[in-house]
Amino acid sequence: MSQPEMSRSQTGTAGSSAPVTNAQRTRALIFATLGFTVTFWAWSIISPLGPHFVNEELTDDSALLVAVPVLVGSLGRIVVGALTDRLGGRFMMSFIALITVIPVLFIGFIGQYNYATLIVGGFFLGVAGTSFAVGVPYVNRWFPKESRGSAIGVYGMGMGGTAIAAFTTVPLHNIWEQLPFVVAAVVLIVYAVLAFAMMRNPPDWQPVRQSLISTLGQTMSVKLTWQAAYLYALAFGGYVAFSVYLPTFLNNSYDLEPTDASLRMAGFVIVAVATRPIGGVLSDRIGAVKTLGVAYSIIAICAIALSFHPLAFIVYTSEFIAMSAGFGLASGATFALIAQRSDPARVGSITGFVGAAGGLGGFVPPILLGAMWSATQDYSLGLLLLAGFTVIALLITLWIGTNPPAPEAAAAGDTASRPRDTADEGGPTQPQTSDDDKETRS
Repeated sequence: MSQPEMSRSQTGTAGSSAPVTNAQRTRALIFATLGFTVTFWAWSIISPLGPHFVNEELTDDSALLVAVPVLVGSLGRIVVGALTDRLGGRFMMSFIALITVIPVLFIGFIGQYNYATLIVGGFFLGVAGTSFAVGVPYVNRWFPKESRGSAIGVYGMGMGGTAIAAFTTVPLHNIWEQLPFVVAAVVLIVYAVLAFAMMRNPPDWQPVRQSLISTLGQTMSVKLTWQAAYLYALAFGGYVAFSVYLPTFLNNSYDLEPTDASLRMAGFVIVAVATRPIGGVLSDRIGAVKTLGVAYSIIAICAIALSFHPLAFIVYTSEFIAMSAGFGLASGATFALIAQRSDPARVGSITGFVGAAGGLGGFVPPILLGAMWSATQDYSLGLLLLAGFTVIALLITLWIGTNPPAPEAAAAGDTASRPRDTADEGGPTQPQTSDDDKETRS
């Protein structure tokens, strides 16, 4: 990238956007995905140790312990998404990776020996989960409209950081109790340095000038924000809930050992990670609405089947794998829907709200499932509730499909290659409220 291009991408100077090469897009996608991966690895590092903390009698149930980082990381995405529109993905991704090192090392050397300090460490560890709201608008700006779903789907594979945590945390912890946290901290530092040195903001990116409060207020007035928030709360929330609680679920329901349960959870995560980009690709080819319809149907069917507590290994394993695939497809398709139907200048803010909803969707189920198990020694009701909420998501998807955006709303996505507020250089600036009007017709 030439020096003038670098200057525009980093400072948001108005003017015609420079040509973007495939190599630049690929580098941007790789660094964004790596950032998402390493921060999600850190965000999930407590979860595989949940059964260990129970065995050490630090707590009777690890549900709250693993849910706290999810809650904080989810709510934090609202602010981080808006800040990304103002400060750019290059700075925000590097900053989040670097600051995550503090709670990771705190938990490793201090927090893991006491329940109260684990909760405190988990609270601040939640900042790692906000990285998702950085990468989506960053990637969205780099790619043209016809390939945004696929690109964001590939970026979403970064949630495989959860699988890294699942595969490595317990074995490393068995070698040396601080080792998994030290390894994660080193990786975060290396990534933060490389990302700050090598990432670039898109050439057409310009910082949003309006106040943070105004940006958040306008985003909340957009109908698409709330529609996508529910869809993602079900899709990604379900994935997060099972990725953090599945070891406990399998230990309680099927008497699996902690190490075995963690490996099964890793398999669940891998399937969701692998199918998420497929959700984006399918959204580009057949449409996000159809992809979401298929995904939610799979989830509902599997949840109902699992509620009958099948005992055969091949049966319940297959059902969990199929459900994981549904979560992955729906997660990829939801952000393809946002990319296809919203103004690129506001994708960060919308992503923040929708990403928060996804994380919150993952916060409640572990606590609810833990309470149900304590009360009834059974998870069937929780699985039936999941099926019911999935049917609601399916109905919302069908409603969106029968109310396509107005022609001018679809045209909003074409502005991604032009700087914000400078459409047709020298031409009139669009009114601030027009973008919301465009989006809300879907």
